[in-house]
Amino acid sequence: MKIPLMNSTIVRTLIAAAALASAPLAHAHAYPQHQEPGAGATVSTSQKEVAIEFDDGLEPAFSSITVTDAQGKPVTSAKSVVDPVDKKHMSVALNALTPGVYSVAWIAVADDGHRTQGHYSFTVK
Repeated sequence: MKIPLMNSTIVRTLIAAAALASAPLAHAHAYPQHQEPGAGATVSTSQKEVAIEFDDGLEPAFSSITVTDAQGKPVTSAKSVVDPVDKKHMSVALNALTPGVYSVAWIAVADDGHRTQGHYSFTVK
């Protein structure tokens, strides 16, 4: 007795539907790919900005970088900005820095609204 074969289009459709149904939903979050200066780095007093490159585009209105000195005082000369040409790049200009440890705190809201945040420190020699 022969068993009839299903139409190959139907088989492919069923396999694709099963694969999609079993795949987890993707939630985009923006995570740093490169930081300048990097976490734990030692830089000179000529450091002019902190810049972070993320793996996803950012929503400028809700994303930010703050930099503070060892006493918790802000050392930025302006608000952080997301590059309008490269929405994965965010930076903030710094005031003149003196030797010491500085803390960077960032908030990244991806284009789809998912929020991540983090912090690290660097040293000025």
